[in-house]
Amino acid sequence: MTVGRWLDEAPFTLALSAGFFGFYSHTGLLAVLEAAGLRPRRIVGVSAGSLAGGLWAAGLGADAIAAELLALRRPDFWDPGLPLFGLLRGRKFEDHLRRVLAPTGVSTVEGCGVEFVSIAHDVVGRRTLPLHTGDLAKAIRASCTVPLMFRPLWWQGRVLVDGGVSDRIGRIAFAPGERVLLHYIPSRSRWRRPPIPTNLAGVDAKILVTPGVPALGPFALQDAAAALEVTRAHARIWLDSPA
Repeated sequence: MTVGRWLDEAPFTLALSAGFFGFYSHTGLLAVLEAAGLRPRRIVGVSAGSLAGGLWAAGLGADAIAAELLALRRPDFWDPGLPLFGLLRGRKFEDHLRRVLAPTGVSTVEGCGVEFVSIAHDVVGRRTLPLHTGDLAKAIRASCTVPLMFRPLWWQGRVLVDGGVSDRIGRIAFAPGERVLLHYIPSRSRWRRPPIPTNLAGVDAKILVTPGVPALGPFALQDAAAALEVTRAHARIWLDSPA
């Protein structure tokens, strides 16, 4: 039994973890799953995973997502303002998301062709918040609102920031016994580096961690294509490995 056969034999959820600019790496995996005809029944996305997963769930193919991300430049999302708990206001990022999503005709989370859950963190409530409904661009933006980089997002009566603050993998959205494929991007933070999960209690999980993915950020996008291709190559081999 290979990992690919395991994924093919029954419905599975694809969980895409937080990971700063890890959406390039997540897109590499989406491309491999598409090519293999392996379609998740739903997607749980956190931060970078919400961006890649939300675009795919809305109907953009992996190649179209890759083209958009590889064309991304810092001015597309860079809108600094007076420091109010974050360097960037986030409006440019949301506007760019809307432009990318426009061809799909999908504007809400519940309108996605594949069920999608975006994971954010409720600052006032001090809890992880799974977003199952509402404006899709805002749900993705909320999940990607990295503290100090972006200002917190006031939406639906809550103050929201990056879901990875309290739940890097979207565990809150997993059902008991669910079959889950988790693509995990390890944290590079000097101060907060949780251990890489080897199993997920309560669910039937396969976990992919791609080695050698270059570090990316708003001032380091030159290796974006390499991040995507490293993951694509590794995921192809991994699907053929023993489950």
